[in-house]
Amino acid sequence: MGKVTGFLEIDRQVAKYQPASDRIRHFREFTIPMSDAEVTKQAARCMDCGIPYCHGPTGCPVHNQIPDWNDLVYNNKWEEAIRNLHSTNNFPEFTGRVCPAPCEEACTLNLEDAPVAIKTVEQAIADKAYELGFIAPQPATVHTGKKVAIIGSGPAGMAAAQQLGRAGHDVHVYERESKPGGLLRYGIPDFKMEKNFIDRRVEQMKGEGVTFHTGVNVGVDMPVEKLLSDHDAVLYCGGSETPRPAGIPGADLHGVYDAMPYLVQQNRRTGRENIDSVAWPSDPILAGAKHVVVVGGGDTASDCVGTAFRQGAVKVTQLDIRPQPPEKEDKLAVWPFWATKMRTSSSQAEGAVREFQVATLEFIGEDGQLTGVRCCEVDERRKPIAGTEFIIKADLAFIAIGFSGPLKEGVLTELEGKLDVNLDRRGSTNVVANDRDYRTSVDKFWTAGDVRRGQSLVVWAIREGRQAARAIDEALMGSSVLPR
Repeated sequence: MGKVTGFLEIDRQVAKYQPASDRIRHFREFTIPMSDAEVTKQAARCMDCGIPYCHGPTGCPVHNQIPDWNDLVYNNKWEEAIRNLHSTNNFPEFTGRVCPAPCEEACTLNLEDAPVAIKTVEQAIADKAYELGFIAPQPATVHTGKKVAIIGSGPAGMAAAQQLGRAGHDVHVYERESKPGGLLRYGIPDFKMEKNFIDRRVEQMKGEGVTFHTGVNVGVDMPVEKLLSDHDAVLYCGGSETPRPAGIPGADLHGVYDAMPYLVQQNRRTGRENIDSVAWPSDPILAGAKHVVVVGGGDTASDCVGTAFRQGAVKVTQLDIRPQPPEKEDKLAVWPFWATKMRTSSSQAEGAVREFQVATLEFIGEDGQLTGVRCCEVDERRKPIAGTEFIIKADLAFIAIGFSGPLKEGVLTELEGKLDVNLDRRGSTNVVANDRDYRTSVDKFWTAGDVRRGQSLVVWAIREGRQAARAIDEALMGSSVLPR
């Protein structure tokens, strides 16, 4: 729990950022790491709160034992801290960078708007563990002779692969793109998480016996039926990549794009890869010297904003159909749950113009080229308010209103056509499976992550990958020592 009186004596501090004027000039991470002494002081703020909601179901999907490793950091026991953290989370260096930290919302000290800097401490533990050489391959000592295939190498697939490999199974991961990582690599910009962290984990997992097959589009290059016949179990961990249909007139104009091709293309460019993705081929999309409009108010929209600024956009406007939330939530009404309140991402803080309670009516253009976005204000039911229409100048527009499920072509096409898998018909293409055993309606076929639960957080993907690994191990061996 840290220092008993730490929360009374020490103010909350989190890692600082490079100034916006500096960080928009590059695609590298811009967080300035805190010193060990500063991290230790922040860990000391973890109080003896009685019921630590931070690592319960409301705070942390993987149930990180946050008070425990805060206490270990406070006592300078970094090796024990990373061991404790790894017991619930395979990739704390990922979540310490990109998780929105619902644990901090659930922290008892958040009742006073000063939660423990849990996310900062988590990242510091992982980075310190690499620095001190505490993270190394942990190959299985006993091999089961069972062979498992995993489709997709995002956070769910990687977490499941590592757990199953350590349980002694022969694990093969099949990835459509040229490098492992899934949407961690190709969806999240490098300024939020550089990709060398993925590369380090992949090398660790290779040392644990996991085999990665990249450039294999299962369902296109290799039938799912072949994986099922060649393996004792198959786990599908595809990402949620199909954009929700916006239904906005003029979306076929040149200059209007869905968010995913834009983000994937820039991530491939930053990684010195060919910009043509298997799933997202496109002409070069660049925001330099352009007026950019981003439709949507979530994380993907924010990533488009930050990417556009780094490419040299003149102006970036973000449109959100939701009303502007309050600056401060009613703690007694919502704590310890995630609150709806005004939040400004690092990308939005770089100079974005944010319009709330605004609907996008139409993309307008000349000679097939986008020139503007026609908008209007809406009421509380999201209905247009007469007389409030206006036009925003735009040379480039991105639609970032969420994702309805995995891409249809490939695995899903075969699952539906030949294997008759059960799909969620409620506006998505997610594969139906429960969150106890993660089995689908197809024999020897499991699913976890976004393809099962819908678009979600990296930390939820890690949780589902770990739990699916436990379920598969139990099904293959009759019992399992893997944690759930």
